[in-house]
Amino acid sequence: MSQTILIVDDEAKLREMIRVYLEQEGYRVVEAANGREALYVARYEKPDLIILDLMMPEMGGYDFMRVYSKEAATPVIMLTAKIEDTDKILGLELGADDYVTKPFNVRELIARVRAVLRRVQKAAVEPDLLRVADIVLDRGGRTVKVGDQLIDLTPSEFELLAALMAAPGQVFSRLDLLDRMSGDAYEGYERTIDVHVRNLRTKIEPDAKHPRYIETVYGLGYRFSVDKTSGL
Repeated sequence: MSQTILIVDDEAKLREMIRVYLEQEGYRVVEAANGREALYVARYEKPDLIILDLMMPEMGGYDFMRVYSKEAATPVIMLTAKIEDTDKILGLELGADDYVTKPFNVRELIARVRAVLRRVQKAAVEPDLLRVADIVLDRGGRTVKVGDQLIDLTPSEFELLAALMAAPGQVFSRLDLLDRMSGDAYEGYERTIDVHVRNLRTKIEPDAKHPRYIETVYGLGYRFSVDKTSGL
């Protein structure tokens, strides 16, 4: 069965152009012209991935993500005409997995769609448990528990944590982690890892300002701590 991609953008010509390329790649495509319409379509169609414009009438992309991310952990690629880092960071903090700045090369967008879906598929066929300290990550069930508490993670946060927990003590560069999350290391995007790490710390650390699990190795990247205080 073909994977379903939801395109959300108020520009009909842009939606049509993306649709043509996606359908040539074998994807099934559904569309919405704004965030409010996208909520209806997404709830009915249950897409495998959403390509989401941020600036739209009635309901923009940010508001859509605030609502829909509470209902489903569907991967999201943002389309944005804004180039400010704060705009990109806000989207990532709301659960987006990647972003493309307008104007963009459609072939690059398609490559990112394939990369994100490949990452999700890879995780789906590796139904094993990772247990480190008091964190349990279930790749099959796509769940994470800290102690007895179930933690809600975005797909990117889940893959980042899985990569770190699979090799506790190993230092990963930002590009290493980006490659494990998306399948392709795109130049200039490795700093998005910092946003995901900050979000992860907020969700799993007892004190995000003094992380116990995800340790920064200055000048190199990150690692999952194996010191004695973590109980490993």
